[in-house]
Amino acid sequence: MDFEIIIDSCCDLPADFIKKNNLITLPFRYSLGDEELEDDFGVSVEYSEFYNKMRNGNISKTTQVNSNRYYEEFKKHILLKKSIIYICFSSALSGSYNSAIMAKNDLQEEYNYADISIVDSKSASLGLGLLIYNVVKMKDKGYSKEELVTYIEKTKYKVSHYFTVDDLIYLYRGGRVSKTKAKVSSVLNIKPILHVDDHGRLIPFDKVKGRKKSIRKLMELMENNIEIHEENTIAISHGDCLGEALKLKDIIEEKYRNYNIIINQIGPVIGSHSGPGTLAIFFISNNR
Repeated sequence: MDFEIIIDSCCDLPADFIKKNNLITLPFRYSLGDEELEDDFGVSVEYSEFYNKMRNGNISKTTQVNSNRYYEEFKKHILLKKSIIYICFSSALSGSYNSAIMAKNDLQEEYNYADISIVDSKSASLGLGLLIYNVVKMKDKGYSKEELVTYIEKTKYKVSHYFTVDDLIYLYRGGRVSKTKAKVSSVLNIKPILHVDDHGRLIPFDKVKGRKKSIRKLMELMENNIEIHEENTIAISHGDCLGEALKLKDIIEEKYRNYNIIINQIGPVIGSHSGPGTLAIFFISNNR
């Protein structure tokens, strides 16, 4: 049976990659003031516009995909006799995975031939995007649905995520850090390094003083942990700080000239919680 790969907007992949590979996307939603919008990979609202509104004091609130929306999307492909792989945003950061499971269970009761695999990626932003990127390439090479699901389940615990943020106020608003920690870090120019653990949670990992040191720390963590291959893909995502993302790319390319590097903005759903100035690096490691 033919199969479709379904993704959500928390993967932060470039819109042209999604379009080129005909990926089916389920957008999360967010609101700025009275306006509710879809996180559609920067198509309807440019990333820079979103982040400028955040810099000007607008607070963005996010909404996950509900079970009805999953049901509707999955059903369309089931009726076409297609199998489904849905590679989902980390269940530790959103209830979307549980909503997708509910939709899957309902559909399998109605259609006994429904073949739906929902994978909790335990990943976010381009960490999730890196898994999807590799899966798309493998599908093009003829890998089966079952082989791809096995690959994701095995590899997701090897996708390292390291973030640094420019201002902890946004993580404070999202309940990730205390107000005191956010204020102290701002006063002392402390830049935290965070990572996603094996449970898919975003947690503090380290801290350094100053932005330049935090960027160098991301490179150091990659060098110490990356799983070395002749061909490798590294992903960098950023909250409207392209210059620093390109600087990090240049530093990587000085040592790893043959590696493929993906750079893209952090979308509004992730960016609502991390804020402008966030810089993140993702790669396949021996373990997280």
